[in-house]
Amino acid sequence: MKNKYFGTDGIRGTVNQGNITGEKFFKFGLASGTYFKNQKKLKQVAIIAKDTRLSGYTLEPALVSGLVSGGMHVFTLGPLPTNGLAMLTKSMKANMGIMITASHNPYHDNGLKLFGPDGMKLSDQIEKKIEKLIDAKNTKQLTNPKSLGRVKRLEDGNDKYIKILRKNFPKNFHLKGTKIVLDCANGAGYKAAPKLLKELGAKVISIGVSPNGFNINEKCGSTHPSKIRSAVRKFKAHVGISFDGDADRIIMCDEKGKIINGDQIIAMLAKRWKFKKILKGGVVGTLMSNYGLENFLRKEKIKFYRSKVGDRYVKEKMRKLNFNLGGEQSGHIILGKFATTGDGLMVALEVLFSLRKRKKASKLLNVFNPLPQILENIIVKDKDIIHKTKCKNAIKKANKLMGHSGRILVRKSGTEPKVRIMAESLNKSLILKCIKIIKQSIKN
Repeated sequence: MKNKYFGTDGIRGTVNQGNITGEKFFKFGLASGTYFKNQKKLKQVAIIAKDTRLSGYTLEPALVSGLVSGGMHVFTLGPLPTNGLAMLTKSMKANMGIMITASHNPYHDNGLKLFGPDGMKLSDQIEKKIEKLIDAKNTKQLTNPKSLGRVKRLEDGNDKYIKILRKNFPKNFHLKGTKIVLDCANGAGYKAAPKLLKELGAKVISIGVSPNGFNINEKCGSTHPSKIRSAVRKFKAHVGISFDGDADRIIMCDEKGKIINGDQIIAMLAKRWKFKKILKGGVVGTLMSNYGLENFLRKEKIKFYRSKVGDRYVKEKMRKLNFNLGGEQSGHIILGKFATTGDGLMVALEVLFSLRKRKKASKLLNVFNPLPQILENIIVKDKDIIHKTKCKNAIKKANKLMGHSGRILVRKSGTEPKVRIMAESLNKSLILKCIKIIKQSIKN
């Protein structure tokens, strides 16, 4: 059964419409706080971070009000990368963490991602339980006036996050002599990322570090990697790094200007970690992971499994299989040794650590030849159109045409009003033909 509020990665939508209103966020705060109350704890604590959207100023107070009304004490951290929140939820021994963000979506969207006391994103089962509380009568969840929570702003959230990141690397690790183009998408990483890389001695050319509430992900960040490509060439940088709005995704660029997606980064890390004997089990990808990655890992005798799309599903499968590396083509990469969710800055450090001995990014990060892959995103009013007879017949026809020369995947976006059509094959004209068949059935 489909969740009512939660999608692939939390709750997301257009501000002041549907679920993204102050009224709804009060209910989300009250319901999630009620669920995560731990009666053994003397003090019930929730921590909240956000990205740089203007709407955060509307939604955060409503969320705080709901939590406090349920008896939760709240620490607000301001703009902070998503995994920074996950890490601090765990290190501060909070009952829960909430990230106010719509990730890579435009400024007019917002939402939230929920984390449990272990810093993990919630399972479908827990989300369903919270949804029941959202729809229940609030009066039972409201605490008595004496037990209301308190609210405190913490100004050092980014410093605490940086400190945790640095602990994972040797004290003598530095980036002196390394020129980096960094695009923070005018989002949550705009403070922590440049600060950390400069502290390590890198020369940093920063893009997307001037948020104004509206320019998050606007022609910048991981969804617009041409920005770092141009800058890397212009400034003759050693490498380019691009995050999304909440800094849990990373897309890179080598010194020649070639864009490096999540699959290539995962392949590099898997090979390196296997050599260093720190790879545990194998790698988890998703249904969208390029077949070239699967082939490469097979040749390297590294186990590979696919999960549903979404980094929480990747993490769930990693935990089930006891693997410590997984991720998505889009740049959500989970380093299980260090993190519970995608962390663009953590992955960037791991790659930069590999580059520190003057290795070239073009040699390190172009690990396998990807199978030609085309992804089409179609805006739709009703994402369930893919279950209609006309569309199902078109998908069947396209699969028959593709045969054994490739694969086709049609799925609903869990975060946007879109249907995604992905096709892979060595025959590019065949890919385009198959996509066209399915596309026409959706648009007509």
